[in-house]
Amino acid sequence: MSVPIDLHNTPPLEAADDDLRRTAQAGGDTGSVHSWELVTAVDGPGTRLTFFLAGCPLRCLYCHNPDTWQMRRGTRVHVDDLMKRVRRYKPVLQASDGGVTLSGGEALLQASFVERVFAECKAEGIHTTLDTSGFLGLRASDDLLDNTDLVLLDVKSGDPETYKKVTGRLLEPTLVFGRKLAERNIPIWLRFVVVPGLTDDFDNVEKVADYAATLSSLERVEVLPFHQMGREKWHELGETYALEGTEPPSKELVERVRGQFEARGLTVF
Repeated sequence: MSVPIDLHNTPPLEAADDDLRRTAQAGGDTGSVHSWELVTAVDGPGTRLTFFLAGCPLRCLYCHNPDTWQMRRGTRVHVDDLMKRVRRYKPVLQASDGGVTLSGGEALLQASFVERVFAECKAEGIHTTLDTSGFLGLRASDDLLDNTDLVLLDVKSGDPETYKKVTGRLLEPTLVFGRKLAERNIPIWLRFVVVPGLTDDFDNVEKVADYAATLSSLERVEVLPFHQMGREKWHELGETYALEGTEPPSKELVERVRGQFEARGLTVF
């Protein structure tokens, strides 16, 4: 099916909410954390302690965590308290060659908090992963990137107009951030979600694959099939869900998309 264009009242970035200003004023000592979980081989290598930070400037049509959009939906957590939890799981994380992942929402909305957490993790010898759309890549300081071992870069489209349909935002900041990561030789796992009628156009995928092939520090591409697991959250929040009738992609479609990345000699999962 074809998905209609709907920028669904994407909020201006500067108006995220008062909580963002408090985070900046605190110098990154505290952040708004929506939730956390201990997972294996999902948000980076090994067993990961993943923290989902609250707040996001994008409004992706297929977002499966719309409850993380506003920072006010999170709990204010001090870096010291977050690190207490990290140290509790440190033996498990290190035994599996795992570590800590900061996700969202959009983690870089709270870049100063991410910087503090990653610095603490590296002091403990713990692997760090940043899961991001890259849209706020300019907020990632050199210190933050120096303490980042891996970036899960969500490239949601290769075509600027399709990207705006999907997210309500511009594509270019993501592309710029990816290039910066490559220049600094920071490992990248690029993620691409296949949504029938939205991101699956052959030429759109070709553009993502072409871009991926230019990133010298790219280690793998993860082709992720669209699913409907977030639909009920949209309903509960009273948000209009544009993909109500969209089916998950067929096995054949997923294999076609995988093949487009593999044709560039990229490692695809």
